[in-house]
Amino acid sequence: MAYKPPKQGLAGQIFDVLTLLVLTVGALYIPLYLGLAGAAKVPNPIANPTWEALGQNATEQQQWAALGITDPAAANDIITARFDYSFSWVALIVMAVLVIGYFVMVVRLSDKEYREVIEERFGKKP
Repeated sequence: MAYKPPKQGLAGQIFDVLTLLVLTVGALYIPLYLGLAGAAKVPNPIANPTWEALGQNATEQQQWAALGITDPAAANDIITARFDYSFSWVALIVMAVLVIGYFVMVVRLSDKEYREVIEERFGKKP
C-alpha cells in the first residue's frame, strides 16, 4: 500500500508561499532598516589633500577623472573612509542564543512530524 500524504488546499499553499516570502524579505531588509548592517564607514579626511597625500598614483588619478572627480578634495572622504569593524558582545551572544534556539526548535518539530508520519504510515508501536 503506497503512502498518500494529506492534501493541502490552494489557499493554504498561497498562504505558505506569501508567509515565506514576507519572512525572507524581512530577514534581508529589517537589519538594514534598523541600521544593524550595511557599509558603515568612518571617513578620516586629510586637511588640504593632494593626490600624493591620498596615496593615489597617476593611473589612479586617471581613473578618478574617468569617474568625473578631478579634485582631490572631492575624493578625500571616499579614499580615507574605513570600515568600522567594532561589534557588541551582547549582540553576538543574543544572536548565538537565537540561532541555537531556532536550531533546537526545528529539530524538535521535525522529530515530532517525522514520528507522526511514521505512525500514520506504519501504525503505532506495539
